[in-house]
Amino acid sequence: MKVAIVGGTGDFGLALARRLVEAGDEVMIGSRDAARAQEKATEVGAAGGATNEEAVRGVDLVVLATKADAALSTATALTEAIGETPALSVASDLRSTDALSLAQRTQDLLRGPVVAGLHSLAAGKLAHGRPDEDAFVCGDDAEAKSLALELAAKVVAGRALDAGPLASARALEGLTAVIVNLNKRYKGHAGVRVTGLP
Repeated sequence: MKVAIVGGTGDFGLALARRLVEAGDEVMIGSRDAARAQEKATEVGAAGGATNEEAVRGVDLVVLATKADAALSTATALTEAIGETPALSVASDLRSTDALSLAQRTQDLLRGPVVAGLHSLAAGKLAHGRPDEDAFVCGDDAEAKSLALELAAKVVAGRALDAGPLASARALEGLTAVIVNLNKRYKGHAGVRVTGLP
């Protein structure tokens, strides 16, 4: 699979790139700074690094891995470059009081299908290998969801699970806050595994 990671020089984007390169995917690192993107691409063995606008062209899936406060403005800026390419939204806006998830608001901006997922994965653990956790993906477009589930299965030691329609992204994004609170309270590194599924 050919994947562009927008915000690929950040902690999560770079950790995700490492795992995907390890799995054999062709990864393009995107950043506002092309030189920094290329530097990080070389560091993780990615196919290349470029500006976000250049990185997203001609790929199978765009991963929007910017911080939450930059997610919507970045999606807006990349609308033309992304075109109809499916996008995976991984950010969680923990302070939002909006009824819609960040992924749903991103879908309102982009022409192609948006799916949401990987919210329960921590950059720190992902950077050091495939965490022994499940990853969740939700979305309304079957083909886009299938691509995102394929990607998710490559980066965790657990399962990639279909968590339903894009409307479920509100709950998935909220799960991040639960995990952050658990880690603070118990001084740990919480992850999620679902039991009772075949």
